[in-house]
Amino acid sequence: MAENGTDCDQRRIRMSKEQHNGSFTDSSMLSERKRREREERLNIVLWKKPLVTLRYFCLETLINLKEWTIKLWRRRGLLVCVLLALAVLSALYYIEGAHQQYVRYMEKKFFWCAYWVGLGILSSVGLGTGLHTFLLYLGPHIASVTLAAYECNSVNFPEPPYPDQIICPDQEAAEGSISLWAIISKVRLEACMWGAGTAIGELPPYFMARAARLSGAEPDDEEYQEFEEMLEHAETAQDFASRAKLAVQNLVQKVGFFGILACASIPNPLFDLAGITCGHFLVPFWTFFGATLIGKAVIKMHIQKLFVIITFSKHIVEQMVALIGAIPSIGPSLQKPFQEYLEAQRIKLHHKSDGAVPQGENWLSWIFEKLVIVMVCYFILSIINSMAQSYAKRLQQKMYSEEKTK
Repeated sequence: MAENGTDCDQRRIRMSKEQHNGSFTDSSMLSERKRREREERLNIVLWKKPLVTLRYFCLETLINLKEWTIKLWRRRGLLVCVLLALAVLSALYYIEGAHQQYVRYMEKKFFWCAYWVGLGILSSVGLGTGLHTFLLYLGPHIASVTLAAYECNSVNFPEPPYPDQIICPDQEAAEGSISLWAIISKVRLEACMWGAGTAIGELPPYFMARAARLSGAEPDDEEYQEFEEMLEHAETAQDFASRAKLAVQNLVQKVGFFGILACASIPNPLFDLAGITCGHFLVPFWTFFGATLIGKAVIKMHIQKLFVIITFSKHIVEQMVALIGAIPSIGPSLQKPFQEYLEAQRIKLHHKSDGAVPQGENWLSWIFEKLVIVMVCYFILSIINSMAQSYAKRLQQKMYSEEKTK
């Protein structure tokens, strides 16, 4: 009897080991399959498979349109209210009357704010660092206002959105009357709107991680997979990048609102990880978004704004141009376009734009325009590739489901 019992125990142990080995093998095979499918999807890009990419992009667009139409139909009551509100606003916009001055004012403010909010969203969604639309749009805008304020000794040029160019007021201001706070106040609206846009752009990683945690699904997102791997190997992390990410994750998880506020208040390329962390640990939405909005739209924006204004103050710009001219051999040739550009700006600011404008400014303007075009084209290409890869993932999931039902 004892021998029979021992034999039964041994058989059970062998069976459990075989089951464990089988599940381990299945898990490794599944992981290998996911890795292979992901590599296949990443190869679906315009410069490798243009026809397949465009076809998948069109099909994914149709699927998204169908899903959005269904969602709108389910919320048709809200949709009707929105359409009625738009109809009332359209009537107020086109009917003549004393109210038109307020309508025009609100229209100007609305589109000005929407422009900067949109750029802020693109900044977060596009590269995730919150830098590229700042460097291309907001930074140069603050710099131009700063240079104009010091040149005009005033910030009484037109309210945003400005005309094609900023023009100094006719009344001459006293020399040295401009203050740092006056320039900060002049660009506060657009800077805060851009910061609010970057805060809105941080919501997708939060919602993605939250949905994955609640549903138990594994989203096909590199940052989320990296986050899960980081949690698994938290104790053995040695390199600086991993320890920095762990520090952000621990700060957000343990400190909560003020930890998120601290991460959002400084230029931080790892802030996407804070959004994923908050979503994964089910931090309440308003705790995450409120801290992010305050940090990015108020605290961080004033820091960045102050840095740009100080950098482009009159005496520092003159010193920088002088330093460029001091470079051996190539200094004078590099200094000339900057001097011509600054002189052209002074001419425009003082109502002399119809005069002869030095041609040196076209060199910097040409580079800036081409850089903007390249960034916009890259963003459009990334959207097409991403949507095509999403459709490829749909096909792979459908194939996997069919295999399971066989």
